[in-house]
Amino acid sequence: MCGVAGTYSNNGFFEERDIHAMTDALAHRGPDAAGYFTDGVVHLGHRRLSIIDLSTRSNQPMFSQNQRYVMVYNGEVYNYNEIAIQLQSNKISGEEIVLKTSGDSEVVLEAFVKYGVDFVKFLNGMFLIAIYDKVAQELYIFRDRIGIKPLFYYWDGKNFAFASELKSLLKVEHVKKEINQQAVKLFLNLGYIPAPQTIYRNIFKMKSGHWIKVNKDGLVQNAYWQLPRLIKNETIGNLEEAMVKLSDLIVSSVQYQLRSDVPSGVFLSGGIDSSMITATAVMLSALKVNSFSIGFEESSHNEAQYAKKIAEFLGTNHHEFIVSYKDAISLFDSILDAYDEPYADSSSIPTMLVSKLARKHVTVTLSGDGGDELFFGYGSYKWAKRLDSSLIYAARKPLAGLLSIFPQRYKRVGKLVNAASHKNIEQHIFSQEQYFFSDQELSELLNEPYLISSRKEQEYTISNFLSANNNMFDAANNLNFTRNFTAMEKQALFDLQYYLQDDLLTKVDRASMKYSLETRVPFLDHRIIEFALNLSPELKYRNGVSKYILKKILYQYVPEELFNRPKQGFAIPLSKWLKTDLKYLIDDYLNESVIKKYNVVNYQKVKAMVSSFNSGTEFLYNRLWVLIVLHKWFTKNAA
Repeated sequence: MCGVAGTYSNNGFFEERDIHAMTDALAHRGPDAAGYFTDGVVHLGHRRLSIIDLSTRSNQPMFSQNQRYVMVYNGEVYNYNEIAIQLQSNKISGEEIVLKTSGDSEVVLEAFVKYGVDFVKFLNGMFLIAIYDKVAQELYIFRDRIGIKPLFYYWDGKNFAFASELKSLLKVEHVKKEINQQAVKLFLNLGYIPAPQTIYRNIFKMKSGHWIKVNKDGLVQNAYWQLPRLIKNETIGNLEEAMVKLSDLIVSSVQYQLRSDVPSGVFLSGGIDSSMITATAVMLSALKVNSFSIGFEESSHNEAQYAKKIAEFLGTNHHEFIVSYKDAISLFDSILDAYDEPYADSSSIPTMLVSKLARKHVTVTLSGDGGDELFFGYGSYKWAKRLDSSLIYAARKPLAGLLSIFPQRYKRVGKLVNAASHKNIEQHIFSQEQYFFSDQELSELLNEPYLISSRKEQEYTISNFLSANNNMFDAANNLNFTRNFTAMEKQALFDLQYYLQDDLLTKVDRASMKYSLETRVPFLDHRIIEFALNLSPELKYRNGVSKYILKKILYQYVPEELFNRPKQGFAIPLSKWLKTDLKYLIDDYLNESVIKKYNVVNYQKVKAMVSSFNSGTEFLYNRLWVLIVLHKWFTKNAA
């Protein structure tokens, strides 16, 4: 795991000092070594976190054996041994390849030399790979299939710069830092800013499953892996057959991802997904597995005791840390520093804390991320199924009005069922299930220019923005497609494409890399994703049981009674803290002076919302939180 940075310009727009400043900003991602390359057109920088082949031979930038190509690379390719064997077998050409290292970096580079851009289709891993052709003066960048490893890039039509984190690009004086008003609206609706947008104009997130080529003629971006093209018309419906296949895939993925030349462990929350990964790791590992969990002083949010029981049953070397509001306060500033742009997932706080704990013992951890999206683990999928009922959908407006006169729990449900239309139902369900602002609420809350004028509003609706960016249900992506998606499948696919990539994976990457910890995600092995996309929804949700097939497999390893409890999620008791120990955040960032200074939202609306929250409307806490994060970001970053 590492940090990478680079620039491309034919007119001297970037200087050599830029790449040093950019690379220094990523030191936390790679404390073990630093390296640079420049030829006047391209500058490359690399910070290394040594995981496989700890020798200096695997330091980067790395040059190909023919010396034509130079690479900087962040991530891990788990099947590098198999690719190495294929390269050395001379099946591709008669040229002999003798690898000089025992790591994956050299294999990745030489595979590109032999296969060209198609090499990326053979990689199993998480990665961001930048390779420069010194002869043709062309720069290639490849991002992994599901967006586990990040890439931000600046492009003004002539000059290109890229980095693992946004903060690195901001070190370049010439990079423009104009606020992207559309991104602000997306953030208030979703709690994160979806790719390809960032908080700045001319700075973008690279799309997952894509590769970019930059040369004197400009920039082109191509897809090599797309979710819609993986979906088949026929689904796997036999439970026994599916259990065998999925079990084999999970074992294979965990076995791959346990490969490391440094100590490793697992994040164990006590839930289904992390327990499945932990149980598999214990089965495969010759050494005692390290497990790490986080808990909270508030019993309503504390699952640490469940994680401990599972760890005891599996026999792991278990470590836990109980979080208080004081720990949250100490990390609030770190959220902005780590994520660089507005980011409202408050579970980043315990994720940072458990990463800090794990780094004291290991350099690599495995996480259970992806299980909910692939196997219907969220409550939002049940809401999608309910709202798919023609009766409930038709009655949604009067139902919402009726619920608004009842206590707050029902008011919150009323907002959830009150969808504007079926067109943006997935986005609406996600937003309201997460307690953020709906599209309608934003039309009343935002000021100009963040609220686009009425004649342009249609162009900037969040649903239109998302549908314009690789919408899962675009028939043009699969001309022969006849399979009908269920409402639960559509909601899960929305999460796979947006929430997972731009919130959850972002959270884990920044939180773990802040402490130079590599976190791997076995459920997001592309083979498991492709299998799950074509698994019958009846095997994911059956008789009211979420993640049905995953639980059936897990209970072969761990007793079912250890999981007989409601799903809690990985969240801090934010509503309580905002009324007590974190109340100062409302006072500091949602006061009249701050709100009117940045003029993003209507102060009277915010004032009324704060008053309602303090009077007992608890579900408003995440709306206040997203406003706090936004205005704290403006306070720190805007002139």
